[in-house]
Amino acid sequence: MIIPLAISVGLLGGVCTWLFLATDAFLIWAAFAAWACFYHSGGDAAAFRTTIVSNLFGVFIAWAAGLVLATVAPGPALGATIVAASIAIYILAAYIPAFSSIPAVTYGYACTFSFLTQNADAFTPAVMLSASGRNALLIVPFSMIIGACFAYASALLAAKIHQFAPKGTAGAS
Repeated sequence: MIIPLAISVGLLGGVCTWLFLATDAFLIWAAFAAWACFYHSGGDAAAFRTTIVSNLFGVFIAWAAGLVLATVAPGPALGATIVAASIAIYILAAYIPAFSSIPAVTYGYACTFSFLTQNADAFTPAVMLSASGRNALLIVPFSMIIGACFAYASALLAAKIHQFAPKGTAGAS
């Protein structure tokens, strides 16, 4: 399956990149993080559900922690405590089956803080509570959902390529 996977992910990765660069409205790196999460979670229909639900939960927890940080404007010690508490919350949420994939939640959490810390203009209460495309709660999950959709499509395409490849030429399984 390596060769079919290389073909399908390569093709769809190029299409995804073109789409993101042509629109300049989404975060390609967040899409690829979700894509990796999909394969890390098993690369099947269950992984697709896990990726979306867990990534979005991680985004929400990070956004909420970020909103507290942006509102309170704490020093390093209090800021670190807020982040630590939010991480403990999302790890404890693993008791809930829908949020049991701690790595998948972490991908969403990390992508959200990546966006916020690299875009100071977006790390303000006004923007974080707005309906704008600069709101991490909107742009990060949307980008990750698109990435998960491309990931699932790449798995389906790889399976089709593998099915039609002559025996012994489809690469390692």
